[in-house]
Amino acid sequence: MAAGSCLLLLLLPSLVTASHSPPGCKIRITSKGLDLVKQEGLRFVEQELHNITVSDLHGSEGQFQYNISQVKVTDLQLAFSDLNFQPQQHLVFDINNASISLRFRRQLLYWFFYDIGSINASADGVHIYTVLRLAKDEAGRLKISNMTCNASIARMHAGFSGTLRKVYEFLSTFIVTGMRFLLSQQICPSLEHASLVLLNSLLDTVPVRNYVDEHIGIDYSLLRDPSISTDTLDLDFKGMFFPRVREDQELENHAVEPVIKETERMVYVAFSEYFFDSAMHSYFQAGVLTIELQGEKIPKDLEVLLRATFFGTIFMLSPSVDAPLRLVLQVSAPPRCIIKPSGTSVSVSAFLNISLVPPDRPPVQLSSMAMETKLSAKVFLQGKALRVQLDLRRYGWGLWGQWESPPHPTHNCFLLSRFRIYSKQSTLESLALFSLQAPLKTLLQLTIMPIINERTKKGVQIPLPEGMDFTREVVTNHAGFLTVGADLHFSKGLREVIEKYRPVPTATAYSSSQPAEPSLDPSSL
Repeated sequence: MAAGSCLLLLLLPSLVTASHSPPGCKIRITSKGLDLVKQEGLRFVEQELHNITVSDLHGSEGQFQYNISQVKVTDLQLAFSDLNFQPQQHLVFDINNASISLRFRRQLLYWFFYDIGSINASADGVHIYTVLRLAKDEAGRLKISNMTCNASIARMHAGFSGTLRKVYEFLSTFIVTGMRFLLSQQICPSLEHASLVLLNSLLDTVPVRNYVDEHIGIDYSLLRDPSISTDTLDLDFKGMFFPRVREDQELENHAVEPVIKETERMVYVAFSEYFFDSAMHSYFQAGVLTIELQGEKIPKDLEVLLRATFFGTIFMLSPSVDAPLRLVLQVSAPPRCIIKPSGTSVSVSAFLNISLVPPDRPPVQLSSMAMETKLSAKVFLQGKALRVQLDLRRYGWGLWGQWESPPHPTHNCFLLSRFRIYSKQSTLESLALFSLQAPLKTLLQLTIMPIINERTKKGVQIPLPEGMDFTREVVTNHAGFLTVGADLHFSKGLREVIEKYRPVPTATAYSSSQPAEPSLDPSSL
């Protein structure tokens, strides 16, 4: 028993870690963001209530027989409404003292008198209280998993006209009471369909696992159900890139978990070092972190310097002295991202191979150098795409001859500021490599960096629904992660996006509740 208890204690840390994997990306929606959602959501609710369908109402009272049909909502007043967070996983949408104006068709038979016409009615003191439960589904997508709804109508009035107006006023108690009951019974089913079907189709537009380009993809699946407080809604996303050649590959997350404390803006998005590391690891696994320059792509000044530096080796290759040069820069290990309050940088280790390429002959290697570079990274938003622009000018870099073991203090090594040159062969070769520092740095900045930035120009989309965009973005660095604070705006209305992705209608209770065209024949009453 004691041994089992000890084993359980040893396993507890790993079980806790497994149950709470740190997110690579985290999104916080604040109460200010919820206010914007409420404005757009209220328009959507109005549109849904306008489409309410009420079954025909018919009955009799003594010699009177009546039929009410073609009920249509003509106007809505939802002035008093509120949308709030409710811990732990709920949103509450509360509408008070609303009014709904209706118009419907009447048919009345009293002995031998038959009357048809229309009736205008008004439902006042309408109260609608809905609670939406948010959760992640099996695919890791945010969904409205459940909804509870209560709707009530305090009072209802009807205005009559026509030859039998007095009779209708006499029967108004029966008609209005029935219509009030039918209308209140249709509000919640309409909103339930709007939430569980239509709004969930909107949430389907949030990218969960999709391709970024032809080499890598991104996994934005939720790690757990959303966490809701009275003022915020927090979403923890996996935020892991993967190589398309090995889509099942998992990179363990040991980075600092992002912590969002701010609430001033509508939304905050946090990215840990793991988010960027997984992207660079995926590109490395995909084998695309290699750049080759040959012929005219090599700056003329650098080519002249390289030919002068390796003149002896080239001269020994006669008659191929004029053969073109080839430079191959190949990253030797996955780059690493370092985020500090002072800025973001990317550390890269690479090999630079310089070769002569004689025609119809195998390439001849002139030199192989190891390179360590620290690039500054500017992270910014463009639309909903997160982009990174790399620059070499703010940081130093090191360059040295390739070795099989770490440099030793007795080896020939020069340390100048942040530049380092090393060669195991001779001091002469070290001096020759030293002369290449400035030209190769210029090559990286002016030739290779634009190629890298062009490849990453598209960026990666942040998981927001279609039609919702960022404005007034501000990027803030922290220790181990960065946050993007922004406001939101709707570039498309909810209705526009939902109609674009509206599910194909199926045979449901909603289709059966469509009113049939009433007959004008008194015998049908």
